[in-house]
Amino acid sequence: MKISKNFFQLSEKISETFDQYLVFRPEIIFKWEQGKEDHWQAKLWRELVSGNENQHRAWLRKALIQKVRDRSDKISDLPERIFIFGISYLPPFHTQVFVELSGIVQVVFFVLNPCMVYWADIVSEKEKNRIKKKYVAGASASDELHLETGNRLLASMGKQGRDFFELISGFDCELYELFEDQAEYDMLSCVQSDILYLRDREHAKNKFLINIETDTSIQVHSCHSPMREIEVLHDNLLAMFEEIPALKPKDIIVMTPDIETYAPFIHAVFDAQANDLLRIPFSIADRSIRKERQIIESFLSILDLKNSRLGADRIISLLESSGIKEKFEMTESDIQIIRRWINDTRIRWGIDAASRTRLKLPAFHENTWRAGIDRMLLGYAMPGHERNMFCGILPYDNIEGNEVNILGRFLEFLDRVFKCINDLSQPETLSGWHDILNSVIDKFFPRHDDDIEYEIQHIRYVLDDMSKKQDMSGFDKNISIEVIKTYLETHFERENSGSGFIAGGVTFCAMLPMRSIPFKVVCLAGMNNDVFPRDSKTLSFDIIAKNPKPGDRLRRNDDKYLFLEALISARKKLYISYVGQSIEDNTQIPPSVVVSELLDYIEESFYVPEKCILNHVIIRHRLQAFSPEYFKRDSKLFSYAKENFIAGKRAFKSEIVLHFVSTGLSEPSKEWKNPDIETLYFFFTNPAKFLLEKRLEIFLEETLPVSEDREAFTLEGIEKYHVEQRLFQSCISGFDLRHSLPVYRAMGRLPYGNVGEHYYRESGVDVENFVSRIDDFKKKLSPVQVDLDVSDFKITGVLNNIFESGLVNIRYAKRKSKDLLKSWIYHLVFCSLSEQNYPKKSRLVCKDETWEFDPVKESKDILENLLALYWQGLSKPIHFFPETSFDYAQRTLIKKENQQNALNYSRKKWTGEYYRGSWSESDNPYYNLCFSKTDPFDKEFIRIAEEVFAPLLKHCRRI
Repeated sequence: MKISKNFFQLSEKISETFDQYLVFRPEIIFKWEQGKEDHWQAKLWRELVSGNENQHRAWLRKALIQKVRDRSDKISDLPERIFIFGISYLPPFHTQVFVELSGIVQVVFFVLNPCMVYWADIVSEKEKNRIKKKYVAGASASDELHLETGNRLLASMGKQGRDFFELISGFDCELYELFEDQAEYDMLSCVQSDILYLRDREHAKNKFLINIETDTSIQVHSCHSPMREIEVLHDNLLAMFEEIPALKPKDIIVMTPDIETYAPFIHAVFDAQANDLLRIPFSIADRSIRKERQIIESFLSILDLKNSRLGADRIISLLESSGIKEKFEMTESDIQIIRRWINDTRIRWGIDAASRTRLKLPAFHENTWRAGIDRMLLGYAMPGHERNMFCGILPYDNIEGNEVNILGRFLEFLDRVFKCINDLSQPETLSGWHDILNSVIDKFFPRHDDDIEYEIQHIRYVLDDMSKKQDMSGFDKNISIEVIKTYLETHFERENSGSGFIAGGVTFCAMLPMRSIPFKVVCLAGMNNDVFPRDSKTLSFDIIAKNPKPGDRLRRNDDKYLFLEALISARKKLYISYVGQSIEDNTQIPPSVVVSELLDYIEESFYVPEKCILNHVIIRHRLQAFSPEYFKRDSKLFSYAKENFIAGKRAFKSEIVLHFVSTGLSEPSKEWKNPDIETLYFFFTNPAKFLLEKRLEIFLEETLPVSEDREAFTLEGIEKYHVEQRLFQSCISGFDLRHSLPVYRAMGRLPYGNVGEHYYRESGVDVENFVSRIDDFKKKLSPVQVDLDVSDFKITGVLNNIFESGLVNIRYAKRKSKDLLKSWIYHLVFCSLSEQNYPKKSRLVCKDETWEFDPVKESKDILENLLALYWQGLSKPIHFFPETSFDYAQRTLIKKENQQNALNYSRKKWTGEYYRGSWSESDNPYYNLCFSKTDPFDKEFIRIAEEVFAPLLKHCRRI
């Protein structure tokens, strides 16, 4: 017998349906037991209860009632009194039991009745129209039905309570009414009074005048996202504390239809307040134990590994999981080192070649965990220099010193992961899975951490209960891990942590029954049109849904009554928020239908002289929390966030936004006047980056490697560049590229099989052809030491690439402006030296172009100008961008284009309009930080571009 995940889910739904039959329609069960029904549900029920027909709830209830009525046996162990309180509804199944018990002991119901007038006969407008259509032939006879609405809100939202009060009013019992008169002093109290006395304010003379300056008892806030809802809520709670000094956080409850969706945003906003004066204590209730406890999520992540490809990023994420990281004593810096190893060894997915065959894929060893592990272990034992292999393995050289301890713990973790996958692959009995999963806990979670141990014990308790089910049911068949995981997920999702409700701070919780507790402030968040009231999804085999009767539960009616209870439970303020504006185009979105009904009631029952009442009640918020509207004197919008004020106040300024470094830094120390040649070249490749990194120590570019889960199928982009650079260095060093293919396969840099070999051969031919072009530059002359005085600067360094024809710069790549700049700066230094035995010519050789530089007599003067720009750029970002500036200089100096036309083309090149979707110079984070708020193409841009490139273009040419 094979049990599938879908079968498990179906059995859950059938079980829930049977529970409904037992509670709401026990007569269905008795009919089935008498054999009067012959459809599949009846047969299935009789099979389930076979041998235990007198043990299910419906039979026990019937037996209890009969025993109470007969009184033939003395019923012992009953209390003298039974009190039932805090409930909104009880089905007849339970109510009838209490009624029967009331003949023996005193039974007291404490029920919250929203209305002091008899209201069991009222109907909503929708029900009224439906009844009229059914029974009234003509419109003139409709009054003969005597249909009353009473209060529209009560009629529309109180159906569940109406059915319950009609049920209990039919019992022979004493009724004690303890209603209090509701004073009418603001919108909220008036609405509650109307519900209490069952009335509507239908006529203009009954409308209540609102003081818009002081009456904020009912607020409706329209936001762009759940995050904005919580941000707005935080500001408004602070305003309430300021308005009502006696208000305490414990006097506030915030309810939402989906607490799991809002919980991360609640933590993000309420936990992020740096200022203690703005910090509001809070707790979150009703979260599932899976979402609240990270150890459970980590445990379930391990069970997901069976069908996983074991991608690099997934394994690292598992290692970072709560509990697992502590078990293997990993820190954040340790994990970053491991990420670097994985990136360098090109681990992508799969344990080894054999594991890939189980997925019906070719058995390639490259890019697997085993290939990477072998490289790491061999690299610790011996150097490979990225060319010397041992037994088909290329050692990985970048593991040094104490890093071997990290490697050891990481390999232990991987070994346990691989063994765990084998354990999860074979079907087992429930008791078998109990032992295996307990072993998983022992392998991946620490034992001596009290906080973690508490959550681990909860998992063990669930596993023990699962094992007991085998003994109780007698089911000893093997089932797969997918069924077990589905069972555990369902259990942890349904189980509530039981903490966080009324814990002393603001209480965040789900909108659930029995929450009709009076609070001074009741807040309802997430009251969206598509979320609340929640729809009931009835199953096709649900007999109750096919034949509904009064008293049957309906999720939609439950939610409406929850909203009504929240409305009458608020003592001072009712606060409602919803996502009412599209985050994409600001289109207005209607709120929940119950909120719309409340707003319609307010519009018809209250008024503001010469103004629309809804403009006072509904507050539409801006997309960003730092919008200037929140800080204007006469605006309804407000914020207590200082950081948002600082960000928003810029909009109040009319002057042009200044540079990132507006006034300039202090003058650098004298040591900056002694640059080497490489430093000077690095400055001109990106002056903004040089300033931020060297003087301000601001590093914007992400340097940490990012793990990838997909192996290479082609060789292109940056990977192609790295492979070709390695091939080029190997070729000019004298290595035969025909024998290096296994090395590059071992690196994991090539696509698998013949495709990878094709790319390698093709790149190798290109490299060899290029090397043949530079045969004349293989014989170097002696390097020249540089110690050059230019004005009050001293340039130092070494000129290595000197040949008989002069200075040569070789780069196996397409020519870029920075290559020209580098060759130009070295050429100027070369020409400024006093040595006369070298020809003062230079050459730049690239894949696509070769440039030649003629001797420059005024080289020191040009260097002096470049050093002046260098000195200026050490205090303030200069408007020089190699690619864009070179393009502008070529157009104006070589092509003789109009200056304005050249600037227009430069702007397009800067933003990437020439090649849409490709990288542009403006994407550089350093340029973006320094120039995004200003126009980069000013007079300084023109001056520097011409000053740098005019002499270069004069003394060099492409050959």
